[in-house]
Amino acid sequence: MTTSPSLRPGHTADADALPDFDDVLAAAARIAPHAHHTPVLRSRAIDALAGCELFFKAEHLQRAGAFKFRGACNAVWSLTPAQAARGVVTHSSGNHGAALALAARTRGIACHVVVPEQAVAAKLAAIEAYGAVLHRCAPTLAAREAMCAQVQADTGAELVHPYTDARVIAGQGTAALELLNANGHALDAIVTPVGGGGLLSGTAIAARATTPSIRIFGAEPTGAADAHASLARGERVPSLVPDTVCDGLRGLIGAPNFALFQRHGVEVLLADDGATARAMRLIWERTKQLVEPSSAVALAVVLGHRERFAGQRVGVVLSGGNVDLDAIGDLLARAR
Repeated sequence: MTTSPSLRPGHTADADALPDFDDVLAAAARIAPHAHHTPVLRSRAIDALAGCELFFKAEHLQRAGAFKFRGACNAVWSLTPAQAARGVVTHSSGNHGAALALAARTRGIACHVVVPEQAVAAKLAAIEAYGAVLHRCAPTLAAREAMCAQVQADTGAELVHPYTDARVIAGQGTAALELLNANGHALDAIVTPVGGGGLLSGTAIAARATTPSIRIFGAEPTGAADAHASLARGERVPSLVPDTVCDGLRGLIGAPNFALFQRHGVEVLLADDGATARAMRLIWERTKQLVEPSSAVALAVVLGHRERFAGQRVGVVLSGGNVDLDAIGDLLARAR
């Protein structure tokens, strides 16, 4: 295979352009010194329950405990020296903020994270532990964006959006790239959680380029089903009041993410919180892996739509493992 021009060390992605497969390949090369190449896990017991062969990409074992480190790392290491000197800023309820803080630390630059009030305390503690400066705001998207703009004005920091930044999307696509390259046999389908859409859109780029016949699914909570509704309508749902235990999936999908869903033929399936909690418990019990609800929803949709996956080989991205330990009792109660 010839080397893509975008793999050159000097190549820098445009944060606003729609990324393509060359950008995913460039991201894979760029983050290789910093990100974990996570394992693919199997469980015969879960296969039997699902009626298909499942290949779990263990992104809960990624640095900072979630796939988010891939995109954040690619964005940080894409910066020019002048940009990097001013640091980075984002808004995040948890995993992206922690990932960006850690990625910034790998390059020795400043990181500012705007966090909404009432965010999960354990995730905020992780962001601070990685060295970021926290800026608290009201729990609305408008408040988060306004605070980000203020921090940018005050510091000159580069905005790294959690899911619409092309550098982030390309970085997230490297998880699927690894899964598809490691499997040895072509997958029939791949499933990832969907919140803002960074992971699913990056996955769609990588999956469609490497396995053109593959079916690409997003897994979404019924209490935050804007991606499902947007694809049904053919246009983005402009607002949503989320009500789901999946705290990492409460954001609206971004415009570039929706465009990539449509371009690559993505489908979105739904699971309610009870099904997600049961899937999470099943993963804990059968694989001994600690994943969060926002991750387990991917298995929940496979179990809830067995007829769509019967007898097939299905990749499932376990997106994160940053469980709020104080909430475990409530989560297990939902599973019952």
